[in-house]
Amino acid sequence: MSTEVRVPTLGESVTEATVATWFKQPGDAVAVDEMLCELETDKVTVEVPSPVAGTLSEIVAAEGETVGVDALLAQITEGDAAPAPAAKKEEPKAEAAPAAAAKDVEDAPSAKKLMAENNLTDVQGTGKDGRVMKEDVLNALATPAPVPAAAPRAPVAADQAEREERVKMTRLRQTIAKRLKDSQNTAAMLTTYNEVDMTEVMALRNEYKDLFLKKHGVKLGFMSFFTKACVHALNEVPEVNAEIDGTDVVYKNYVNMGIAAGTPTGLVVPVINDADQMSFATIEKAIAEKGAKARDGKLSMAEMQGGTFTISNGGVYGSLMSSPILNPPQSGILGMHKIQDRPMAINGEVVIRPMMYLALSYDHRIVDGKGAVTFLVRVKEALEDPRRLLMDL
Repeated sequence: MSTEVRVPTLGESVTEATVATWFKQPGDAVAVDEMLCELETDKVTVEVPSPVAGTLSEIVAAEGETVGVDALLAQITEGDAAPAPAAKKEEPKAEAAPAAAAKDVEDAPSAKKLMAENNLTDVQGTGKDGRVMKEDVLNALATPAPVPAAAPRAPVAADQAEREERVKMTRLRQTIAKRLKDSQNTAAMLTTYNEVDMTEVMALRNEYKDLFLKKHGVKLGFMSFFTKACVHALNEVPEVNAEIDGTDVVYKNYVNMGIAAGTPTGLVVPVINDADQMSFATIEKAIAEKGAKARDGKLSMAEMQGGTFTISNGGVYGSLMSSPILNPPQSGILGMHKIQDRPMAINGEVVIRPMMYLALSYDHRIVDGKGAVTFLVRVKEALEDPRRLLMDL
């Protein structure tokens, strides 16, 4: 009996995907729920498990092909003793069987993807039974491989084209490029800047971080302070939390906070729903959970939709100043930057303070300059005196 393997539902508004990697080949035995392949969509990687136990008899959609929802991917012959697959216009490779038998432990899909993208073939696995995990690949990339002592090389005088490498952009990278350019072409984007003295936030965090970790089981970071400060400012300047729909302005009476996160495959923006209703601890837990999913490529489409405002922290990479690009259809995005000690004039005296530049990019079609400046000033005030957040001032 033959069972069809089809493309699963990919998420709201997602109609197609690219077959990224096949983990099994025709003739391989498969177990129920064993991973057959990975599909790459605009935003996430979707793993396709085997619906039955048996033998993979045919691969219909090869790696690199674009497939729609419910398209046929493969055929599986059910049972333990399924017949070998028919030849598919290709001569069977004599060495395929020994190669497959060399390692009968399936590496993590995310690890396989990273290895393929970086042309790695021999990574020492630390998982169960020697399984290669994503962390193993990242460690291998961080440690340069030794160069062979006497490797034969082609003549040095080579054409420039021979020293270039052309790699097809992933669907995620294509989507990032398109959306960012669309944002610039559509919105009347403008950026306003300010700076914040982080002394009080850092002191408050240092005073309570151990107690906070002990009680809530999560570290107290700066992101919860910035999220709270933005929620506070959005309540006063609601147009920054709105969007344009045709000739209408849609005001959101809630805050779904997008937290931009860099991953090995590109920038993603997981969304914390109803952040305006959350405590510091709940926000930190949500950020930690979504951040871990983003790094592992496990975010679902639903977890990256519905944001009303975004925070982007370039400071973790050392950025001192930048102009973040809007995340459509949102009308505002706050850029955080590196905390740097700088001489400041305080009460007529020069003192050293930990300062951070803030940048608010906004859609000038809906947000006026006064509203944008007011928003940034309110964020600054809340962070320089965190007690204002408790008093809603």
